[in-house]
Amino acid sequence: MTVPSAAEQRAVQRRTVSVLSAGQVLGGIAFGATVSLGALLAADISGDDALSGLATASVTLGAALCAIPLARLATKLGRRRALTLGNLFALVGIGIVISAAAVRSFPLLLVGIVLIGAGNAGNLQSRFAATDLASPRHRGRDLSVVVWATTVGGVAGPLLLGPGEIVGQAIGMPPQTGSYLFSLVAQVAALVLYLLALRPDPLLLAQRILAAGVGKTAVEERRDHPVAARYAMFAIAASHVVMASVMAMTPIHLAHMAHSTHGGHATPADISTLVGVTIAMHVAGMYALSPLFGILADRWGRLRVVLLGQGLLAGALLFAITVNDQAWGVMVALILLGLGWSAATVAGAALLTEATTPALRTRRQGRSDSLMSFSAAGGAVLAGMILSNFQYGGLAVAASVLVVAIAVLSPLGRLGSHTPHA
Repeated sequence: MTVPSAAEQRAVQRRTVSVLSAGQVLGGIAFGATVSLGALLAADISGDDALSGLATASVTLGAALCAIPLARLATKLGRRRALTLGNLFALVGIGIVISAAAVRSFPLLLVGIVLIGAGNAGNLQSRFAATDLASPRHRGRDLSVVVWATTVGGVAGPLLLGPGEIVGQAIGMPPQTGSYLFSLVAQVAALVLYLLALRPDPLLLAQRILAAGVGKTAVEERRDHPVAARYAMFAIAASHVVMASVMAMTPIHLAHMAHSTHGGHATPADISTLVGVTIAMHVAGMYALSPLFGILADRWGRLRVVLLGQGLLAGALLFAITVNDQAWGVMVALILLGLGWSAATVAGAALLTEATTPALRTRRQGRSDSLMSFSAAGGAVLAGMILSNFQYGGLAVAASVLVVAIAVLSPLGRLGSHTPHA
């Protein structure tokens, strides 16, 4: 097969980014619904708030378990097949979650959430797929555009809680599962989109161009910087732990606040509205400004934007410590938490890609996603225990340790001279 010209490569890249962005909109709906409902369903079905963190732990565990296998599948068969397999996992998971709520089975609920998390591993891989054919000068921008697209679905997911409950009750679905009906439809649409529109496959085309020894993909700098790559993986994972652990416990904290505000008699609708709006604002913070952070990462440098993210995370934790008894204070904390995560994740992913030779990129990207998810799974479990014993402010104090560690270790993220990789 002939190698496409530079102009054709740019056209393929634009099409790829558009398709991946549309897929992220659809995939984000299931993510937003699970983030909002997972902890509440877990607490309700198990009868123990301390076990609510297992919901977020399960979704991140699913992503962790599938990140490396999906990356390997992408290397062999392309991004398209890896992403569609992720959609299939999520579809099965949604069905199991609805069934678990109907029979009140906590273990079955966790199995379903694990599979939804496996689907989210595909969503995470989309941001790296956006860099397969991207020029080094625009790598951060292209990656961030795909991350930004998740805003629509991620915000819509929590906001569909109320309408979802109405639809769910009308057709006899279990309580607090109605919005998963919307997620089901969105996942089917994403699967069809990837199957039909993600052609040519960006990773397979990039591999072909590299093998032919022509074009931007083949001639870009190939020096490997394993120390900087490891720092990028740590910064991404630790920032994700901070975000996921605090965010996972926020619905429980808000539920307690709602009961306190309403004299101990808050209705499920009161709680769903407060949680839905707060998480929607948080998800908007996670994704809405990602193109700005991508552009800044291209212009200022990856490491500076990673540190900007830590500053935003520190501000979020300060609000969570000092104003956690007010709904507006928790909302500000969650918005800043999302913004800090966005800056660190976009810039960290660009740094990881830039610090790694093309031959090792997909493998390290899979490892990064796996480390990020495994770490967040453990953090979510610990977050439930910390919340039970030290309240919301104590959880924020504990999370701040990771922010300090990322800042202190930042000199490791500088791209130095060539170091042979293992």
